Amino acid sequence: MKYLRVLILFAFVLAFAGCGQGGEQRTAETGAAADDTIVLAAYRHLAPGEKDGFYCSRILDVWEPLITVNEETGEPAPCLAESWEMQDDGRVWVFHLRHGVRFHDGTPFTAQSVVDNLTWMGKAVRTSIFYLHNIKLYYPHLERAEAIDAYTLRLTFSQPNINQVYNMMNFGSAMYAPSCLADDGGFTGTALGTGPFRIAENVKDRYVVLERNEDYYGEKARARRIVVRSIPSADVRFAALKAEEIMGVMDISAMPPVLADELAQDERFAVSVSRSIMVRYLAFNGKKPPFNDVRMRRAVSLLLDRRLLVDALYLGYAQPTVNILSVASPFYRDFPVVQDVEEAKRLAREVLGDQRMEIVYSVNGADPIQKGEAELVAYWLADLGLDVRIEAMEQAMQLAALRRGDYHIARAQQGLPNGDPIYIFEAFFTPKGARNKAMSLGYESAEVQQLLKRLTTETNPLARRTAFDRLQEIGVEDQPVAPLYFDENIVVYNAARLTGYRALRYGISLSEVGWR
Repeated sequence: MKYLRVLILFAFVLAFAGCGQGGEQRTAETGAAADDTIVLAAYRHLAPGEKDGFYCSRILDVWEPLITVNEETGEPAPCLAESWEMQDDGRVWVFHLRHGVRFHDGTPFTAQSVVDNLTWMGKAVRTSIFYLHNIKLYYPHLERAEAIDAYTLRLTFSQPNINQVYNMMNFGSAMYAPSCLADDGGFTGTALGTGPFRIAENVKDRYVVLERNEDYYGEKARARRIVVRSIPSADVRFAALKAEEIMGVMDISAMPPVLADELAQDERFAVSVSRSIMVRYLAFNGKKPPFNDVRMRRAVSLLLDRRLLVDALYLGYAQPTVNILSVASPFYRDFPVVQDVEEAKRLAREVLGDQRMEIVYSVNGADPIQKGEAELVAYWLADLGLDVRIEAMEQAMQLAALRRGDYHIARAQQGLPNGDPIYIFEAFFTPKGARNKAMSLGYESAEVQQLLKRLTTETNPLARRTAFDRLQEIGVEDQPVAPLYFDENIVVYNAARLTGYRALRYGISLSEVGWR
C-alpha cells in the first residue's frame, strides 16, 4: 500500500511537470501597470463578457449581494440588506436595506434597484461560466417584488419559502446598477456594482484590471489597482510566482497541493487555506447491476481508504467525508468515516457470489488527480470481484455518457451554489433531481420525499435541524453516491511583499490585500 501511495503521488507530480511550458503565457499583457499595481492570477477569466449572467465573480469584489455568508458558520449574513424578517409563514419576506450605498455609476442603491435587478434576472435564463443565472432557482414561486419605501423591499411568494435567505446568499442576490442591465438579461457594457473595486479594463481570457472604488461606503480597499491575469496552466502560475511576475494566485483550484507544498519551502511564499464548498464523490449508476443494489454501493464505500486518498493526492489539503452535503453548509452534520474491508467483501459476495464482473470507471481525462485516484480505487475494487476498466474522456463526452448510463462508477464533484441544502438533497435524492437524472443514479426514497415536503413549511428550528439530520443519515445509509472528501481552497502568495492575503470560500480577502 505504501508503494501505491508513492506511485500515485509521483504520477501526479509528473502530470504537472509536463504541461504548459509556453513562455508566451508567462508574458501575457496585463495592461499599462503602474508601479503600485498588484498583479495576481487565476486559472480562469473572472470577468466574462457582456452576455454572461454573472459578468464578474464575487471573487473580484466588484459586486455585492443583499445577503452574504458568515465564513465561519455558513449562516446568512448581512451585506446590502442589513436585516430581514419572514412573514405569513414564509410567503412574505421583508428586507431593510443599507443606507448611503452608491453604484459605480454614482446612482444610489435603493429598494427600486433591487426590484429592477430581479426583473432583469427573470428576462432570460442563461448558463453562466460560473453559475446558473435562473430566478426560479434563487426565488422559487416569486409573485411580486415591491419597493415599500426607498430602503424597504417586500417579496411575496405563492408558496412558503422558509429557506429563502439561504437561496439568496451571495450569487442569489447579486446587485448591479440598473443602468448596465440589458433587456436580454445581459449587460449594456461593463458590469457596475457597489463593491470596493470597479472594473477599469477587461480583456477576455487575458486579464481584468480592478481599481479601488474611492466612493465605497465601507472600509476602502488597501490596494489602489489590481490586475488579475488568466493563466490556465498550473505550472505556468507556479513559474510566474517564482519569478515574481505575479504576487499571488486566487480562486478555487488556484494551486494544486503538490505545487503549493513546493512553494511553501521557499521563504518568500505562504500558503493560506479555507474550507471549500466542493465535495468530491463517486457516482454510481443505480439503474443497472451491480450498483442498483444498495449492498454493493455500501461495499464500495466501506472499502475505500479515504485518508490514504487525501494524503496521497492532496498532501493533507482535504478532509475525508461520507456526507454529500458540503461542510460549508450551516446544516452540515459530521459522520464517522469508517473503513471495514471484511464487511465490504461480505456485502459484495452477497451480490456477486463467486462471480467477477467488469465495470467501467469514468473520469475527466483533463484532471490528473482523477486519473491517479482511479488507478488506486481500481486496485481496491478488485478485492470485491470488480474488474475495472478506466475510461478517461473529455468532460462534455463524459457528461453525455453519464446521462445515457454508459458507465458503472464515475468521479464527480459538487459545490453549494447557494446556501440552501435542500438544493443538494433534491438534486441527488429525488427521481426528477438534476444530478439524479444527469448521472443515472436511479435513486428514489419515499422518506426523503416526505422530509423535503415537510421542510417547505416547517418553521420550528429544532424540527428543521432534525429533518436535515435525517436526510444526511439516509445519504450515508443508502449511498446513492459515495462522497470521498471535501478539499480546501488553497491559495499561495508572496508573503515577503504582500499582507492581508487569506483564503476564503470563493477566493481571497481581496480588499484587505496590500503591499508590505
